[in-house]
Amino acid sequence: MNVRYFAAARAAAGVEEEQFELPVGATVESLLEAVLAVQRPEPPAGTPPLPRILSRSSFLLNEVAVRDRSVALQPGDVVDVLPPFAGG
Repeated sequence: MNVRYFAAARAAAGVEEEQFELPVGATVESLLEAVLAVQRPEPPAGTPPLPRILSRSSFLLNEVAVRDRSVALQPGDVVDVLPPFAGG
């Protein structure tokens, strides 16, 4: 599965996107657990840590909003991490 990070999530993760190999039956929740298991450098000053960002983020699965983190993933799926955005 491919995870793409946007805005503050990108800054906290330290990468724009990354690949994860998870077993059959993996869910969005298990993918997020894998994301949090990665050792990362400290985020830039003023950027919240990735766990806090993920707890407040919205997610897209193959460009469709997903709220249920128990949704099963398929090989090749793309999950976008969209932290809350300010402004308008």
